[in-house]
Amino acid sequence: MDDKGSVGKISVSSDSVSTLNSEDFVLVSRLGDETPSSTNNGSDDEKTGLKVISEEGVSFKIVGNGSEQQLQKELEDVLMDPSVADTGLRSETGMESLGGSECGPLSTTGSPVPPGSDPLSAQPPKLEMVLPVQTAQESELNERSYRADESSSDGSPGSPIPDEDSVVFSQLTYLGCASVNAPRSEVEALRMMSILRGQCQLPLDVTLSVPGVSEGTVRLLDPNASTEIANYPIYKILFCVRGHDGTPESDCFAFTESHYNAEIFRIHVFRCQIQEAPAPLTPDSDLFTFTVSLEIREDDGKGTFSAVAKDKDKQSFKLRAGMDKKIVIFVQQTSNKELAIERCFGLLLSPGKNVKNSDMHLLDLESMGKSSDGKSYIITGSWNPNTPQFQPVNEETPKDKFMYMTTAVDLVITEVEEPVRFLLETRVRVCSPNDRLFWPFSKRNYTETFYLKLRQMERKERKSPASDTLYEVVSLESETEREKRKTTASPGIIPSGTTVPSPPEDDEEEDNDEPLLSGSGDVSKECAEKILETWGDLLTKWHMNLSVRPRQLPALVRSGIPEALRGEVWQLLAGCHNNDHQVEEYRTLITKESPQDSAITRDINRTFPAHDYFKDTGGDGQDSLYKICKAYSVYDEEIGYCQGQSFLAAVLLLHMPEEQAFSVLVKIMFDYGLRDLFKQNFEDLHCKFFQLERLMQEYIPDMYNHFLNVGLEAHMYASQWFLTLFTAKFPLYMVFHIIDLLLCEGISVIFNVALALLKTSKDDLIQTDFEGALKFFRVPVPKRYRSEENAKKLMELACSIKISQKKLKKFEKEYHTLREQQEQQEAPIERYERENRRLQEANMRLEQENDDLAHELVSSKIALRKDLDNAEEKADALNKELLLTKQKLVDSEDEKRRLEEESAQLKEMCRRELDKSESEIKKNGSIIGEYKQICSQLSERLEKQQTANKGELEKIRSKVEGCEKCSSLFNKEGRVRAAVTSASAGGTEETDEEKEDLKNQLREMELELAQTKLQLVEAECKIQDLEHHLGLALNEVQAAKKTWFNRTLSSIKTVTGTQGKETT
Repeated sequence: MDDKGSVGKISVSSDSVSTLNSEDFVLVSRLGDETPSSTNNGSDDEKTGLKVISEEGVSFKIVGNGSEQQLQKELEDVLMDPSVADTGLRSETGMESLGGSECGPLSTTGSPVPPGSDPLSAQPPKLEMVLPVQTAQESELNERSYRADESSSDGSPGSPIPDEDSVVFSQLTYLGCASVNAPRSEVEALRMMSILRGQCQLPLDVTLSVPGVSEGTVRLLDPNASTEIANYPIYKILFCVRGHDGTPESDCFAFTESHYNAEIFRIHVFRCQIQEAPAPLTPDSDLFTFTVSLEIREDDGKGTFSAVAKDKDKQSFKLRAGMDKKIVIFVQQTSNKELAIERCFGLLLSPGKNVKNSDMHLLDLESMGKSSDGKSYIITGSWNPNTPQFQPVNEETPKDKFMYMTTAVDLVITEVEEPVRFLLETRVRVCSPNDRLFWPFSKRNYTETFYLKLRQMERKERKSPASDTLYEVVSLESETEREKRKTTASPGIIPSGTTVPSPPEDDEEEDNDEPLLSGSGDVSKECAEKILETWGDLLTKWHMNLSVRPRQLPALVRSGIPEALRGEVWQLLAGCHNNDHQVEEYRTLITKESPQDSAITRDINRTFPAHDYFKDTGGDGQDSLYKICKAYSVYDEEIGYCQGQSFLAAVLLLHMPEEQAFSVLVKIMFDYGLRDLFKQNFEDLHCKFFQLERLMQEYIPDMYNHFLNVGLEAHMYASQWFLTLFTAKFPLYMVFHIIDLLLCEGISVIFNVALALLKTSKDDLIQTDFEGALKFFRVPVPKRYRSEENAKKLMELACSIKISQKKLKKFEKEYHTLREQQEQQEAPIERYERENRRLQEANMRLEQENDDLAHELVSSKIALRKDLDNAEEKADALNKELLLTKQKLVDSEDEKRRLEEESAQLKEMCRRELDKSESEIKKNGSIIGEYKQICSQLSERLEKQQTANKGELEKIRSKVEGCEKCSSLFNKEGRVRAAVTSASAGGTEETDEEKEDLKNQLREMELELAQTKLQLVEAECKIQDLEHHLGLALNEVQAAKKTWFNRTLSSIKTVTGTQGKETT
C-alpha cells in the first residue's frame, strides 16, 4: 500500500464518524472488480458503491448518491449491540425492524427509504404502523440472505419459548408501533395510543409474556402456534402507560423501548379484550413500596459530621475506628396511596447479619421528621462506637476484608395497626483514624427497596371503631430477600443426580462470537507495601511543588499507578489540583438544557453494562455519567457530546467524584488534544490513521503488506482506539493502565498500544482474510487481555516501543503534502462540490448560530423591556414618595416657624416673670434685712435691760441684807417670807408695777418677732411658687427642643439660682 494509495482512500473518507457500542459491521470502499448492484443508478453510483461486511461474513452493498454519501459512510465505526449485524441484513431485504424482530409494515405516514440510499441514514417516518409478523416468502428470503448461527438464535422470533418466571397476558390485540421523540412523556404516549387505536385497520391477536425478573425479556407470542413473534429486553423498555378511565383508550396500554437500529424510540400499543387483564401491570392495591436509605456520618474534627466514604465496587462503608458517628435513615414511599409516618420510636444497631431482635442495641435519637420537600421522613441517631456492644465494628479489619452491620428503624404509621421495622444489612470496613480516603470511594447512601403488603381491616376487627388504623401487616420483604428467594428456588427445578454446568473458562469464552462487554474485568486494589511507600514519598514531594513533576514519576507510571491512588494521581497529572472555579462551573452547567440530551440518554444505558456501578438504569452511576456528558455538551458548544465520550467519563467516574471527573475530562479533551480528532470533518483523525499505517510499514512490514493485500485500512479497526482511548471494548485493568500513560506522556501513547496489539496478534491476523481480520479485532483481541498477566505483558511491550515525536511530525507533514497534491489533482467539479458542501454546512451552522443569537436577542429585549417596565414603576413610586416628602418638609417648616414664634413669646414671658421675680426678691430681701436689723436691736435692748435689771436686783439684795429689819422679811432666794407678806405688801407695790411694765414690753417685742417670722415664711412661699413656674417654663422649652432656648433658660436658671443663694 503506497503513500498515494493510502491518501487516496483517506480522501474519500466520511465527513463524520459514528462510534456506537459494538463493531458488528464496517463500511469499506467497493473493490474494483465487484459487479455493480442491481440498485445502482448509473455509472456515478457504481463508483461510489459501498460494501457491508456482516459478522457472519455475508456481504451486501449499500449504494450512495455520489461522493457526499460516500463521505458520510465510509469511515463509520459501529459499536452497537451484536444483533445489529443481523438487523442490517434484514433491512436489506425490505423488512422493518420491530425491537429485534422482523415485521411487515402495515401503513406508514412517512416517506419510504429510496432505492440506492443508505437505510441507516434515512430519516425514520414520524408515525408508522407495524405488525410483528413475517410472511413465508420473507422467511425464505431471510434464509437465503444470511446464515443463522444456532448458538445465537435463542430468543429470536419463531424460536420455542424458554421457560422462565413470567406473567402471560392473553386475549390482547396488537395495534402497531410508532416513533416517539419523548419516550418517557405520558402525554405523548397517550397521544400516540389514541392515533394508533383510531388508525389501526388490521389488528393482530397476540399474547404478551412479561418476566418477573429485571434481567428477563418481554415476549410477543402467537396465541395459535405458541411461537415467539418479537422480544424486547427489559433494560430497553423505558416507560409503560395505560389509557385513562373514561376515554376510548381505557382498554389500551403501551410501552416505549429503545430501538437499536434507527437509534430512535418506539412505542408499542396493545388493546385488551378483557378490561381487567392489564391489571397485573399496575401495582397491587395492598402493596406499598418504600425506599430506605442509610447514611453514616463521622466526626471530621471540625465540629461537624461528614458522610463516610463507600467503596464503589464492593458497596461497603469505610469507617474509622474510635470516631463518633451518626446514623441517618431516609424513608420514602414510592408507590400506592401515601401512608402517614407518625413517629420513630426506635433506631437500633448491631454488628453482623441475620441478627436476632434481642441482640439489637438502641441508639439515642437526635431528630425525626419530614424533609424540607416533604417527600422523605428522616431519622437521625447518635452512635458511640467505643461502647462494648459495638466493639466488633470499632476494630480495624484486615486488608480487603469486610464485615456486616445491621441497622433497624421502627416506625409508627398512622393507618397501620402495628409498628413497621425496616432492616438494613450493610458491609463495612474499619480502618485506622489516620487512613487517607482515595477517590475510588464515593459518598453515596446505601439504599434498599422494601415491599410492605397490608390487609385492610374490617371495622369489627379494629381495637377501636373510631381509631385511624385501617390495615394490618401481612408481610414485609426487601428487594434483596426477593432476589435470594428467586435464586434459591431455581436450583430445585434441576433433577436429582444432575450437576449444574460450571461457567466457561476464559479460553472457552474466547471461542464464541460474542464480543466482550464494555466495563468487564476486575481491578484489584491490592498493592505491595513497598510500592505504596514509594508512591507515598513521591506524592509528598509532589504536593510541595505541584508545578514540577517528580523526576521518577514516568518510570513509576509505566509500571502502573496503584488502583487506590489513581484518582489522586490522575488529577495531579492532568493539572486539576486547583480547579474550584471549574467545579462551580460544572454545578451551573448541569442545570442547563443540552441539545444532545436524547443521544446522551441513549448512550448511557450502553456504557459499561458489565460493571455493577453502571448497569442499573437510573442508578447512581448512570445518573452521574449522564450529568457529566450533559455538562460537557453544554461546555464545549463546538464539539458537544460525541458518541464514545461516555466510556471515558465512566472510567474517570470510577476513580473520583463527578465534579473532579468533569474537570479531568475537560483537560483530556482540550489539553491532550482529543477534541481535535472530532474537528474539521475528522481531519486530524485521518492523519492519525495515516501515521499508524506508516508506523506499521516501519515496525511490522509483513502485517502492513498483508493488510494491503486484503484491503484492510486503519480506519476500519482503529477508529474506536483513538476516539474512545481503548475504553469501549477492552478490560478495565488494561484501560486504566492506558489512561495512566496517556495522562503522563500524552495522546501519542495510543500509537504504542496500537502497535503492541498488532504485534502480539500478528501471527493470527496474517492468516485471516478481510472479514476474518475484522471479526478478530472485534472479538478475540479484547478477550485476550482479560487476564492481568496478559495485559501487563502488552503494556510492557507498548512502553518498550520507542516512537519519537519527530517521526510523528514527519509523517504528519507527509500526510498534509499528499492531501494537497491530491486536492490539486482532484477534478475541479468534485473540488467545488466538496467546497460547496463545506460552505453549505458552514452556512447552516452560521444560520443556526444566527437563529440562536436572534432568539437570545429577542429574549434579552423581552427581559430588558420587563426591566424597563419595572424601573418605570419604581420611578413612579419614587416620584410619589418624593412629593409626599416635599409636602412633609413644607409642613415641618411651618411647624418650625410656629414653634419659633411660641418660643419667642415664651422667652418674653419668662423675661417678664424673671424681672418680676427679681423685684420681689429685692423687696423681700430688704424686708428680711430690716427684720433682722429690728431683731438685732431688740435683742441688744433686751440684753441691756436684763443686765440693768440684774444690777438693780443685786443692789436691792445687798441693801436688804444690810438692813436687819428687811433681812428678816426675805429668805436666801430673795422671796418674801409668808409671815411678813401682808405687812410688807404696801412696800412692794411699786416694785411689782415695774415688773409688769417690763413683762408687757417683752410681750410686745415677742409679738413683733412672730410677725416678722410670718412675713419671712410668706416670702419663702412666694419664692417657691416662682421657682415652680420657672420649672414649668423650662420643661416647655425643652419639649420644643430648641438648643438656643435651652442655653438661654440654663443661663437664666444659673443666674436665678446664684442670686437666690446670695439673698439667703
